[in-house]
Amino acid sequence: MHQILRNTLSPGINLTEEQWTFVLSHYKPKITKRNEILLEKGKVSQYLYFVVKGCLRIFLIDDDGQEATRFLIFEGKFGTAFPSFVLREPSAASIQSIEPSELLLISHSDYQMLMDTVPGWERMNHLGLQQDYIDAIVRIESLITMDAKERYDILMKRNPKMIQRLPSKIVADYLGISQETLSRLKSKSEKSVKSGSPKEGK
Repeated sequence: MHQILRNTLSPGINLTEEQWTFVLSHYKPKITKRNEILLEKGKVSQYLYFVVKGCLRIFLIDDDGQEATRFLIFEGKFGTAFPSFVLREPSAASIQSIEPSELLLISHSDYQMLMDTVPGWERMNHLGLQQDYIDAIVRIESLITMDAKERYDILMKRNPKMIQRLPSKIVADYLGISQETLSRLKSKSEKSVKSGSPKEGK
């Protein structure tokens, strides 16, 4: 698990073997069950998670119990309830492992210590957060400016496995559409693929 983390981080930072050993020792493994809650709304986020295998969902719950998916974190990505993790305040969001997952987690105090002591670590994290922010803005803009089909088509192009792996309820929520609309779009897409496939020779 730690080697996968190192492979993911290596392009962004140049460390000695001793430094890598020091860094990786602060990431602790965790195995989760399907739908396990890692952070409840109202509690302070204590950990930053790296997904080795599986998927995490960061979501909001309104007063009526309705859920809204903010982010989905797949293999090779980091995630947490960042406002709570950084500001040390109660989280407005919850974190759920929606698949049985293999994670590496680092505490807030260890995260800050690495930022302060490992050369290049702060810059690498800054660039990573910058990309996450850009991705979040692009998603928000798509929810505002694109219709359901356009959002679905982009997801099919960028991450088709999401539609195959995750429950329709979560995919629909992530796209900001109803499950009925998602089902209709999937059906049309499947028909289009079949009609566009080459015919068998005689």
